[in-house]
Amino acid sequence: MSTVSRKIDAPPARVWEVLADGWNYPLFVVGASRMRDVDRAWPEVGTKLHHSVGVWPALIDDATEVLEMQPGARLKLRAKGWPLGEAHVEFRLTEKGKGTLLEIEEHPTAGPGAMVPPPVTAPGIAWRNNETLRRIAFIAQNRTTHPH
Repeated sequence: MSTVSRKIDAPPARVWEVLADGWNYPLFVVGASRMRDVDRAWPEVGTKLHHSVGVWPALIDDATEVLEMQPGARLKLRAKGWPLGEAHVEFRLTEKGKGTLLEIEEHPTAGPGAMVPPPVTAPGIAWRNNETLRRIAFIAQNRTTHPH
């Protein structure tokens, strides 16, 4: 399991807007190449993002499903990218002054990543998720109005 966090200079509501708009995911998820569809009720439990991962033309089409959700505070996902595997990824938002502490916790649950010991996989996961947090911060800190 790997957990990383970042202080974002935007209120939790603005950070949540970024996470709650499924079409944003290729902007901040490292490795996501494109979004093919987003279930209408996203991010309700059971809804999915239909995405592709990899570099064109070697793209893998798969989906990410919401496992648990507390609006504005927590989003737990089952991220899939077979044949690479699956992972549970949880975003937690905590208000810190005028900003947000955003945490990502990830652990592989199926496939090759789940068979490798955590001390081996954790540094790579942490590196990728730190970049994800940086990208979310760029979007949230520079968003001035709700996109819809």
